[in-house]
Amino acid sequence: MRIARFSIDGNVAFGAVEGDDTVDSPGLVLDIIKGIPFADFELSGTKVPLSKVRLLPPVLPNKVVAFGRNYAEHAAELGNEVPDAPFAFFKPSTSVVGPGDPIAYPSFSQELHHEAELAVVIGRMCREVPRERVKDVILGYTCANDVTARDVQKREKQWARAKGFDSSCPLGPWVETDLDPGDLAIQCTVNGEQRQLGRTSQMIHSIEELIVNISEAMTLLPGDVILTGTPAGVGPLNVGDEVAVTIQGIGTLTNKVIKRG
Repeated sequence: MRIARFSIDGNVAFGAVEGDDTVDSPGLVLDIIKGIPFADFELSGTKVPLSKVRLLPPVLPNKVVAFGRNYAEHAAELGNEVPDAPFAFFKPSTSVVGPGDPIAYPSFSQELHHEAELAVVIGRMCREVPRERVKDVILGYTCANDVTARDVQKREKQWARAKGFDSSCPLGPWVETDLDPGDLAIQCTVNGEQRQLGRTSQMIHSIEELIVNISEAMTLLPGDVILTGTPAGVGPLNVGDEVAVTIQGIGTLTNKVIKRG
């Protein structure tokens, strides 16, 4: 099931996406969900065309836990060693935007980069999750762009500002709940030109390892998001660019870079 979060006539709701695979397909409709997707819910049978709503970030996470250097070729392209253990950092909830929302180029950076990633959405409160139970705590998967102020990341040595600025975490277009994430194609294009192309099977540390690792330290809440790393090919974004992240079996997340007002 594809679960989207949307607004219509000033109201926010969740809905199950029905129809073709792409956001722009005219045949897509939303069957409005009674309740929230993190508990038992029913489909209302009330359907609205996707073209009549505004898609929002599919979840509003309490926290976004991101893992860096989880693809060997990406670590190498930035001159970094591959860490022996998962390497985590955080992006605040205020960094999250949805499909079609602008990425505001931060005034304190001169080198903004795209990073296409598979995002895992947590479906239930959990802590110290054993490897064999990881699938039980996952609601589904969505596309993410870990937008990074690369010059700031290098200069400041820690990543709070470089990766946590407003609009640095686009998510969407929806959460796919029925998906095997083991070997999915991940692509990033900028203005239609391919920049990144990799597969989730190239991850150094699996999704199971990442969730075991972080849940040893902290409680994960429904709607929290885990970013699983980016394949090689990261590169610059400029004001006016349109950046799209496409993941096999999920869809495409598209955002445009604007000058921060």
